[in-house]
Amino acid sequence: MRPLRERGCTPPAYPDTCPQTEPVSHPGRPHHTNGPDGRGVVRRRTGTEPGRLRARWRGWTRRRRVVVCVCLAWGLLLLPVAAAAAALRLQYAGEPSAEARTRGRDALWMGHAWVDGRRTGADLTALAARLAGTGIHDLYVHTGPLEHDGSLRADRSPRAAQLVQDVHRLLPGVRVQAWLGDVVAPEKDGLHLDRADVRDRVTASARQVLDQGFDGVHFDMEPVHSGSAGFLALLDGVHAVTAARQVPFSVAAPQIDPLPGLHRVGLALTHHGKWWSQAYFGQVARRVDQVAVMSYDTSMQLESLYGGYVAQQTALALEATPADVDLLMGLPAYWEDDYSHRGSAETVTAAVRGARLALGRSDRQNFGLALYVDFTATPADWEAYRSGWCAGGAAAARR
Repeated sequence: MRPLRERGCTPPAYPDTCPQTEPVSHPGRPHHTNGPDGRGVVRRRTGTEPGRLRARWRGWTRRRRVVVCVCLAWGLLLLPVAAAAAALRLQYAGEPSAEARTRGRDALWMGHAWVDGRRTGADLTALAARLAGTGIHDLYVHTGPLEHDGSLRADRSPRAAQLVQDVHRLLPGVRVQAWLGDVVAPEKDGLHLDRADVRDRVTASARQVLDQGFDGVHFDMEPVHSGSAGFLALLDGVHAVTAARQVPFSVAAPQIDPLPGLHRVGLALTHHGKWWSQAYFGQVARRVDQVAVMSYDTSMQLESLYGGYVAQQTALALEATPADVDLLMGLPAYWEDDYSHRGSAETVTAAVRGARLALGRSDRQNFGLALYVDFTATPADWEAYRSGWCAGGAAAARR
Protein backbone atom coordinates (compact mmCIF):
# COMPACT_ATOMS: atom_id res chain seq x y z
CA MET A 1 0.00 0.00 0.00
CA ARG A 2 1.31 3.49 -0.87
CA PRO A 3 2.00 5.89 2.08
CA LEU A 4 -0.80 8.30 2.97
CA ARG A 5 1.46 11.20 2.04
CA GLU A 6 1.23 10.10 -1.60
CA ARG A 7 -2.54 10.35 -1.53
CA GLY A 8 -2.67 14.06 -0.64
CA CYS A 9 -2.62 14.35 3.14
CA THR A 10 -0.29 14.14 6.06
CA PRO A 11 -0.37 10.82 7.91
CA PRO A 12 -2.49 11.50 11.01
CA ALA A 13 -2.40 9.97 14.41
CA TYR A 14 -5.71 8.31 13.55
CA PRO A 15 -7.03 7.82 10.03
CA ASP A 16 -10.43 9.45 10.63
CA THR A 17 -8.76 12.90 10.44
CA CYS A 18 -8.08 12.22 6.76
CA PRO A 19 -11.57 11.14 5.58
CA GLN A 20 -10.74 11.21 1.86
CA THR A 21 -8.57 8.15 2.28
CA GLU A 22 -9.60 4.54 2.54
CA PRO A 23 -9.58 3.06 6.07
CA VAL A 24 -6.13 2.20 7.37
CA SER A 25 -5.55 -0.59 9.82
CA HIS A 26 -3.20 -0.10 12.72
CA PRO A 27 -2.33 -3.20 14.70
CA GLY A 28 -3.56 -2.92 18.26
CA ARG A 29 -5.83 0.11 17.59
CA PRO A 30 -9.56 0.40 16.91
CA HIS A 31 -10.59 0.54 13.26
CA HIS A 32 -12.25 3.99 12.67
CA THR A 33 -14.71 4.66 9.88
CA ASN A 34 -17.32 7.38 9.25
CA GLY A 35 -20.89 6.50 10.07
CA PRO A 36 -23.97 7.66 8.11
CA ASP A 37 -24.21 10.86 10.17
CA GLY A 38 -20.56 11.71 9.55
CA ARG A 39 -19.55 10.90 13.08
CA GLY A 40 -16.77 8.50 13.75
CA VAL A 41 -17.75 4.92 14.45
CA VAL A 42 -15.38 2.61 16.21
CA ARG A 43 -15.21 -0.99 15.01
CA ARG A 44 -13.02 -3.63 16.48
CA ARG A 45 -10.88 -5.50 13.97
CA THR A 46 -11.75 -9.18 13.83
CA GLY A 47 -9.28 -11.95 13.48
CA THR A 48 -6.34 -10.04 12.02
CA GLU A 49 -4.31 -8.89 15.00
CA PRO A 50 -1.14 -10.88 15.76
CA GLY A 51 -2.58 -11.69 19.17
CA ARG A 52 -5.74 -13.15 17.67
CA LEU A 53 -3.67 -15.23 15.23
CA ARG A 54 -1.49 -16.52 18.03
CA ALA A 55 -4.60 -17.44 19.99
CA ARG A 56 -6.02 -19.28 17.02
CA TRP A 57 -2.69 -21.11 16.51
CA ARG A 58 -2.63 -22.13 20.19
CA GLY A 59 -6.18 -23.39 19.83
CA TRP A 60 -5.19 -25.89 17.16
CA THR A 61 -4.22 -29.40 18.10
CA ARG A 62 -0.56 -30.32 18.05
CA ARG A 63 -1.18 -32.66 15.13
CA ARG A 64 -2.80 -29.89 13.08
CA ARG A 65 0.13 -27.55 13.76
CA VAL A 66 2.61 -30.24 12.70
CA VAL A 67 0.68 -30.89 9.48
CA VAL A 68 0.65 -27.18 8.61
CA CYS A 69 4.40 -26.86 9.29
CA VAL A 70 5.20 -29.92 7.19
CA CYS A 71 3.06 -28.64 4.31
CA LEU A 72 4.78 -25.26 4.41
CA ALA A 73 8.22 -26.89 4.51
CA TRP A 74 7.41 -29.14 1.55
CA GLY A 75 6.09 -26.15 -0.32
CA LEU A 76 9.36 -24.29 0.19
CA LEU A 77 11.33 -27.35 -0.96
CA LEU A 78 9.18 -28.21 -3.96
CA LEU A 79 8.97 -24.71 -5.37
CA PRO A 80 12.61 -24.59 -6.59
CA VAL A 81 12.37 -28.22 -7.72
CA ALA A 82 9.31 -27.38 -9.80
CA ALA A 83 11.08 -24.35 -11.25
CA ALA A 84 14.12 -26.46 -12.18
CA ALA A 85 11.91 -29.12 -13.78
CA ALA A 86 10.12 -26.47 -15.83
CA ALA A 87 13.47 -25.09 -17.01
CA LEU A 88 14.65 -28.55 -18.11
CA ARG A 89 11.39 -29.21 -19.91
CA LEU A 90 11.85 -25.92 -21.73
CA GLN A 91 15.35 -27.01 -22.79
CA TYR A 92 13.76 -30.06 -24.41
CA ALA A 93 11.19 -28.05 -26.38
CA GLY A 94 11.40 -27.34 -30.10
CA GLU A 95 12.74 -29.27 -33.05
CA PRO A 96 16.43 -30.15 -33.48
CA SER A 97 18.27 -28.57 -36.37
CA ALA A 98 18.52 -30.71 -39.50
CA GLU A 99 22.26 -29.95 -39.45
CA ALA A 100 22.68 -31.44 -35.98
CA ARG A 101 23.66 -34.91 -37.19
CA THR A 102 26.70 -37.13 -36.90
CA ARG A 103 30.02 -35.60 -37.88
CA GLY A 104 31.69 -39.01 -38.08
CA ARG A 105 33.32 -38.58 -34.64
CA ASP A 106 31.20 -40.91 -32.51
CA ALA A 107 32.48 -43.60 -30.14
CA LEU A 108 31.51 -46.87 -28.49
CA TRP A 109 32.58 -48.11 -25.06
CA MET A 110 33.35 -51.85 -25.25
CA GLY A 111 33.77 -54.49 -22.56
CA HIS A 112 36.82 -56.45 -21.46
CA ALA A 113 35.71 -59.62 -23.25
CA TRP A 114 37.19 -58.27 -26.49
CA VAL A 115 40.77 -58.49 -25.16
CA ASP A 116 40.67 -61.52 -22.85
CA GLY A 117 39.58 -64.11 -25.41
CA ARG A 118 35.85 -64.40 -24.71
CA ARG A 119 34.88 -62.57 -27.90
CA THR A 120 35.63 -64.31 -31.21
CA GLY A 121 36.23 -63.34 -34.81
CA ALA A 122 32.57 -63.97 -35.54
CA ASP A 123 31.62 -61.43 -32.86
CA LEU A 124 33.86 -58.83 -34.46
CA THR A 125 32.38 -59.49 -37.90
CA ALA A 126 28.90 -58.94 -36.45
CA LEU A 127 30.07 -55.73 -34.78
CA ALA A 128 31.54 -54.46 -38.04
CA ALA A 129 28.18 -55.00 -39.73
CA ARG A 130 26.42 -53.14 -36.91
CA LEU A 131 28.75 -50.15 -37.16
CA ALA A 132 28.42 -49.85 -40.94
CA GLY A 133 26.78 -46.59 -41.91
CA THR A 134 27.17 -45.00 -38.49
CA GLY A 135 29.49 -42.21 -37.39
CA ILE A 136 31.52 -44.33 -34.96
CA HIS A 137 35.19 -43.50 -35.28
CA ASP A 138 36.63 -44.60 -31.91
CA LEU A 139 36.29 -47.80 -29.89
CA TYR A 140 37.10 -47.47 -26.17
CA VAL A 141 38.01 -51.08 -25.32
CA HIS A 142 38.31 -51.92 -21.62
CA THR A 143 41.90 -53.02 -21.08
CA GLY A 144 42.34 -52.47 -17.34
CA PRO A 145 41.46 -52.22 -14.61
CA LEU A 146 44.57 -50.61 -13.24
CA GLU A 147 45.92 -51.81 -9.95
CA HIS A 148 45.46 -49.40 -7.07
CA ASP A 149 49.13 -48.44 -7.33
CA GLY A 150 48.66 -47.41 -10.98
CA SER A 151 50.28 -50.43 -12.62
CA LEU A 152 48.65 -52.66 -15.25
CA ARG A 153 48.95 -56.43 -15.19
CA ALA A 154 50.22 -57.72 -18.54
CA ASP A 155 47.93 -60.77 -18.43
CA ARG A 156 44.79 -58.61 -18.42
CA SER A 157 44.57 -58.38 -22.22
CA PRO A 158 46.20 -61.33 -24.02
CA ARG A 159 44.30 -60.72 -27.29
CA ALA A 160 44.70 -56.94 -27.43
CA ALA A 161 47.17 -56.83 -30.31
CA GLN A 162 45.09 -59.25 -32.38
CA LEU A 163 41.94 -57.23 -31.77
CA VAL A 164 43.55 -54.02 -33.02
CA GLN A 165 44.76 -55.75 -36.16
CA ASP A 166 41.34 -57.28 -36.85
CA VAL A 167 39.52 -53.97 -36.34
CA HIS A 168 41.89 -52.23 -38.75
CA ARG A 169 41.18 -54.95 -41.33
CA LEU A 170 37.39 -55.03 -40.96
CA LEU A 171 36.80 -51.36 -40.11
CA PRO A 172 39.38 -49.23 -41.91
CA GLY A 173 39.78 -45.82 -40.32
CA VAL A 174 38.28 -46.82 -36.96
CA ARG A 175 40.65 -46.27 -34.01
CA VAL A 176 40.95 -48.62 -31.03
CA GLN A 177 41.76 -46.87 -27.78
CA ALA A 178 42.74 -48.71 -24.58
CA TRP A 179 40.22 -47.93 -21.84
CA LEU A 180 42.08 -47.71 -18.52
CA GLY A 181 40.57 -46.87 -15.17
CA ASP A 182 40.11 -47.53 -11.49
CA VAL A 183 38.31 -46.07 -8.50
CA VAL A 184 39.95 -43.03 -6.97
CA ALA A 185 40.89 -42.00 -3.43
CA PRO A 186 39.96 -40.38 -1.10
CA GLU A 187 36.35 -41.31 -1.75
CA LYS A 188 37.21 -44.89 -2.68
CA ASP A 189 40.01 -47.27 -1.78
CA GLY A 190 41.84 -46.87 -5.07
CA LEU A 191 44.27 -44.63 -6.95
CA HIS A 192 45.91 -41.86 -4.93
CA LEU A 193 46.40 -39.36 -7.72
CA ASP A 194 48.02 -36.84 -5.41
CA ARG A 195 51.04 -39.17 -5.18
CA ALA A 196 53.72 -38.74 -7.87
CA ASP A 197 54.71 -42.42 -7.77
CA VAL A 198 51.14 -43.51 -8.56
CA ARG A 199 50.92 -41.03 -11.44
CA ASP A 200 54.24 -42.33 -12.78
CA ARG A 201 52.95 -45.91 -12.80
CA VAL A 202 49.71 -44.87 -14.55
CA THR A 203 51.81 -43.10 -17.20
CA ALA A 204 53.89 -46.24 -17.60
CA SER A 205 50.66 -48.22 -18.06
CA ALA A 206 49.67 -45.85 -20.88
CA ARG A 207 52.98 -46.57 -22.59
CA GLN A 208 52.37 -50.28 -22.06
CA VAL A 209 49.06 -50.35 -23.95
CA LEU A 210 50.45 -48.23 -26.76
CA ASP A 211 53.27 -50.78 -27.10
CA GLN A 212 50.55 -53.41 -27.55
CA GLY A 213 49.41 -51.59 -30.67
CA PHE A 214 46.45 -49.53 -29.43
CA ASP A 215 45.68 -46.36 -31.36
CA GLY A 216 45.18 -44.24 -28.27
CA VAL A 217 44.52 -44.11 -24.52
CA HIS A 218 41.15 -43.52 -22.85
CA PHE A 219 40.86 -42.78 -19.11
CA ASP A 220 37.80 -43.44 -16.96
CA MET A 221 38.76 -42.79 -13.35
CA GLU A 222 35.98 -42.24 -10.82
CA PRO A 223 35.23 -40.36 -8.73
CA VAL A 224 37.73 -37.58 -9.39
CA HIS A 225 36.68 -34.60 -7.28
CA SER A 226 36.33 -31.24 -8.95
CA GLY A 227 39.54 -29.27 -8.52
CA SER A 228 41.84 -32.29 -8.15
CA ALA A 229 45.37 -31.07 -8.91
CA GLY A 230 46.69 -34.63 -8.97
CA PHE A 231 44.39 -35.59 -11.84
CA LEU A 232 45.48 -32.56 -13.87
CA ALA A 233 49.14 -33.46 -13.28
CA LEU A 234 48.45 -37.01 -14.44
CA LEU A 235 46.78 -35.77 -17.63
CA ASP A 236 49.76 -33.53 -18.38
CA GLY A 237 52.15 -36.47 -18.05
CA VAL A 238 50.13 -38.90 -20.15
CA HIS A 239 49.32 -36.33 -22.83
CA ALA A 240 53.04 -35.79 -23.34
CA VAL A 241 53.37 -39.53 -24.05
CA THR A 242 50.43 -39.72 -26.48
CA ALA A 243 51.47 -36.53 -28.28
CA ALA A 244 54.95 -37.97 -28.81
CA ARG A 245 53.33 -41.10 -30.30
CA GLN A 246 50.89 -38.96 -32.33
CA VAL A 247 47.87 -40.83 -31.00
CA PRO A 248 44.71 -39.48 -29.31
CA PHE A 249 44.26 -39.16 -25.58
CA SER A 250 40.67 -39.14 -24.33
CA VAL A 251 38.97 -38.99 -20.95
CA ALA A 252 35.50 -39.81 -19.63
CA ALA A 253 34.25 -36.83 -17.62
CA PRO A 254 31.50 -36.42 -15.01
CA GLN A 255 28.61 -34.06 -15.54
CA ILE A 256 29.05 -30.32 -15.09
CA ASP A 257 27.38 -28.44 -12.22
CA PRO A 258 23.77 -27.84 -13.35
CA LEU A 259 23.78 -25.02 -10.81
CA PRO A 260 26.95 -23.11 -9.90
CA GLY A 261 28.70 -24.65 -6.90
CA LEU A 262 26.53 -27.78 -6.80
CA HIS A 263 29.59 -30.04 -6.60
CA ARG A 264 30.46 -28.46 -3.24
CA VAL A 265 26.95 -29.08 -1.92
CA GLY A 266 27.07 -32.69 -3.11
CA LEU A 267 30.40 -33.31 -1.42
CA ALA A 268 29.20 -31.71 1.81
CA LEU A 269 25.97 -33.70 1.96
CA THR A 270 26.92 -37.07 0.43
CA HIS A 271 30.75 -37.06 0.32
CA HIS A 272 30.39 -38.07 -3.35
CA GLY A 273 32.01 -36.14 -6.18
CA LYS A 274 29.27 -36.43 -8.81
CA TRP A 275 29.78 -33.12 -10.63
CA TRP A 276 32.66 -30.97 -11.80
CA SER A 277 32.60 -27.21 -11.95
CA GLN A 278 32.50 -25.88 -15.50
CA ALA A 279 35.90 -24.26 -14.94
CA TYR A 280 37.49 -27.53 -13.85
CA PHE A 281 35.88 -29.34 -16.79
CA GLY A 282 37.59 -26.82 -19.05
CA GLN A 283 40.94 -27.40 -17.34
CA VAL A 284 40.62 -31.13 -18.00
CA ALA A 285 39.48 -30.65 -21.60
CA ARG A 286 42.52 -28.50 -22.37
CA ARG A 287 44.80 -31.42 -21.44
CA VAL A 288 43.30 -34.08 -23.75
CA ASP A 289 42.27 -34.58 -27.39
CA GLN A 290 38.79 -35.89 -26.63
CA VAL A 291 36.43 -35.52 -23.69
CA ALA A 292 33.36 -37.76 -23.36
CA VAL A 293 30.73 -36.64 -20.87
CA MET A 294 29.06 -39.45 -18.90
CA SER A 295 25.63 -37.86 -19.30
CA TYR A 296 23.63 -40.59 -17.58
CA ASP A 297 22.76 -41.73 -14.05
CA THR A 298 21.09 -38.37 -13.52
CA SER A 299 18.16 -39.32 -11.21
CA MET A 300 15.75 -37.79 -13.73
CA GLN A 301 12.39 -39.55 -13.49
CA LEU A 302 10.82 -38.44 -16.79
CA GLU A 303 12.14 -38.78 -20.32
CA SER A 304 11.44 -35.13 -21.12
CA LEU A 305 13.38 -33.97 -18.05
CA TYR A 306 16.30 -36.25 -18.87
CA GLY A 307 16.38 -34.99 -22.46
CA GLY A 308 16.35 -31.41 -21.20
CA TYR A 309 19.15 -32.24 -18.77
CA VAL A 310 21.28 -33.65 -21.61
CA ALA A 311 20.60 -30.50 -23.62
CA GLN A 312 21.73 -28.41 -20.66
CA GLN A 313 24.86 -30.53 -20.12
CA THR A 314 25.70 -30.35 -23.82
CA ALA A 315 25.42 -26.57 -23.79
CA LEU A 316 27.64 -26.28 -20.70
CA ALA A 317 30.24 -28.63 -22.19
CA LEU A 318 30.23 -26.79 -25.52
CA GLU A 319 31.06 -23.57 -23.68
CA ALA A 320 33.95 -25.12 -21.75
CA THR A 321 35.60 -27.35 -24.38
CA PRO A 322 38.39 -25.81 -26.47
CA ALA A 323 37.71 -25.59 -30.18
CA ASP A 324 40.46 -28.07 -31.08
CA VAL A 325 39.23 -30.77 -28.66
CA ASP A 326 36.58 -33.32 -29.65
CA LEU A 327 33.49 -33.26 -27.41
CA LEU A 328 31.31 -36.36 -27.08
CA MET A 329 28.11 -36.83 -25.07
CA GLY A 330 27.38 -40.25 -23.60
CA LEU A 331 24.29 -42.27 -24.51
CA PRO A 332 22.79 -44.66 -21.90
CA ALA A 333 22.56 -47.90 -23.90
CA TYR A 334 21.80 -49.98 -20.81
CA TRP A 335 18.88 -50.57 -18.47
CA GLU A 336 18.75 -49.96 -14.75
CA ASP A 337 15.82 -48.90 -12.65
CA ASP A 338 16.71 -47.24 -9.37
CA TYR A 339 16.85 -43.76 -7.89
CA SER A 340 19.96 -42.71 -9.80
CA HIS A 341 18.91 -44.18 -13.15
CA ARG A 342 15.29 -44.52 -14.24
CA GLY A 343 15.37 -46.82 -17.26
CA SER A 344 12.13 -45.48 -18.74
CA ALA A 345 13.47 -41.90 -18.54
CA GLU A 346 17.15 -42.22 -19.45
CA THR A 347 16.80 -43.44 -23.01
CA VAL A 348 19.05 -43.20 -26.05
CA THR A 349 16.22 -41.44 -27.87
CA ALA A 350 16.00 -38.65 -25.27
CA ALA A 351 19.78 -38.25 -25.02
CA VAL A 352 20.19 -37.99 -28.81
CA ARG A 353 17.42 -35.42 -29.08
CA GLY A 354 18.74 -33.37 -26.14
CA ALA A 355 22.26 -33.30 -27.59
CA ARG A 356 20.94 -32.30 -31.02
CA LEU A 357 18.88 -29.45 -29.58
CA ALA A 358 21.96 -27.94 -27.92
CA LEU A 359 24.26 -28.64 -30.87
CA GLY A 360 21.88 -26.82 -33.20
CA ARG A 361 22.72 -23.60 -31.38
CA SER A 362 26.46 -24.12 -31.98
CA ASP A 363 28.67 -24.30 -35.06
CA ARG A 364 31.04 -26.90 -33.56
CA GLN A 365 31.97 -29.66 -36.00
CA ASN A 366 34.23 -31.83 -33.81
CA PHE A 367 31.31 -33.21 -31.84
CA GLY A 368 30.05 -36.76 -31.39
CA LEU A 369 27.97 -39.17 -29.34
CA ALA A 370 29.33 -42.17 -27.43
CA LEU A 371 27.26 -45.26 -26.64
CA TYR A 372 27.72 -46.96 -23.29
CA VAL A 373 28.16 -49.93 -23.53
CA ASP A 374 28.37 -52.57 -26.30
CA PHE A 375 27.36 -55.62 -24.23
CA THR A 376 24.13 -54.04 -22.92
CA ALA A 377 23.04 -52.09 -26.00
CA THR A 378 19.83 -53.52 -27.44
CA PRO A 379 18.67 -53.43 -31.09
CA ALA A 380 16.26 -50.68 -29.99
CA ASP A 381 19.19 -48.63 -28.61
CA TRP A 382 21.09 -48.99 -31.87
CA GLU A 383 18.02 -48.04 -33.89
CA ALA A 384 17.45 -44.96 -31.73
CA TYR A 385 21.07 -43.91 -32.29
CA ARG A 386 20.88 -44.54 -36.04
CA SER A 387 17.52 -42.93 -36.73
CA GLY A 388 17.98 -40.00 -34.37
CA TRP A 389 21.58 -39.14 -35.11
CA CYS A 390 22.88 -40.85 -38.26
CA ALA A 391 19.92 -40.59 -40.66
CA GLY A 392 20.86 -38.08 -43.32
CA GLY A 393 24.08 -37.32 -41.47
CA ALA A 394 27.70 -37.34 -42.54
CA ALA A 395 28.43 -40.96 -41.66
CA ALA A 396 30.64 -41.15 -44.70
CA ALA A 397 32.90 -38.59 -43.03
CA ARG A 398 34.14 -41.24 -40.61
CA ARG A 399 37.88 -41.46 -40.86
